[in-house]
Amino acid sequence: MPTIFILFGFRFMFYANEHTPIHVHVTKAGASAKFTVSPVLLIENHGMKPNEIKLIESIIEENRETISEHWNTFFNRIK
Repeated sequence: MPTIFILFGFRFMFYANEHTPIHVHVTKAGASAKFTVSPVLLIENHGMKPNEIKLIESIIEENRETISEHWNTFFNRIK
């Protein structure tokens, strides 16, 4: 499970056997959610509060390039 970064206690990561489209898993204190990166859309939510979802969405939006670069580097994909 490569971790991209941890911000405000949220761990942004993906799994080693992921599939497209580029997406990110976010965990914190036993809660988790999954979002696509472009566009930023919530796919799954397991215990995240609405205010946490909004914060996570803005973090993904601001770090879209970083997340995509980590994904493409890990999976040897060209942008």
